[in-house]
Amino acid sequence: MKTEQEYIRDLTEIRSMMERSTKFLSLTGWSGIMAGIYALIGAYIAFQLLDFNGHDVALYNRNIQQLPANGPELVILALTILLLAVGTAVFLSYRKSRQRGEQLWNAAARRMVINMAIPLFAGGCFILILFSKGILDLIAPSMLIFYGLALLNAGKFTFGEMRDLGIIQIILGLAAAYFTMYGLVFWAVGFGLMHIGYGIYMHVKYEK
Repeated sequence: MKTEQEYIRDLTEIRSMMERSTKFLSLTGWSGIMAGIYALIGAYIAFQLLDFNGHDVALYNRNIQQLPANGPELVILALTILLLAVGTAVFLSYRKSRQRGEQLWNAAARRMVINMAIPLFAGGCFILILFSKGILDLIAPSMLIFYGLALLNAGKFTFGEMRDLGIIQIILGLAAAYFTMYGLVFWAVGFGLMHIGYGIYMHVKYEK
């Protein structure tokens, strides 16, 4: 007959198999760290090279005829950061799934992506509307809030810590909506420092 330790080991293995079939576990801590680094670099570029001034944005005349001259550069910068972060996450997740002998694009991954994509798509459309109307001071808060909602929604299908990160992003977004002149600072904290902290925590807890 099996000993108690053997039964516990069998139950642990069964639980692990069930978790792998229902949750996407190929995310890596390094993808969060790299995303945070990209965000901080982007925030620095916006502050320094593009002469971005949060106080000016907060007092900006909300008129479609008076959009900032560096608006296209900011959009390109944001898209570049997004592509780098997503590309890095996909590459590192693919490498981790190969090491674990699993498929990257499985049922759990599809559920996570779908649940994450819905808030992100709605948020992207909303941000484009804000930009077209010249309501620039609410763009950074909206990015944080909708991204937080996406993480909160997708957290059911991956590591539970993603939900905690989502809640933090929503809180930061609401704070940025109130202190609009510091919107880019909150953006850097949310997408930069919080991602780096989250990535380090995930790497230490699950990958070391």
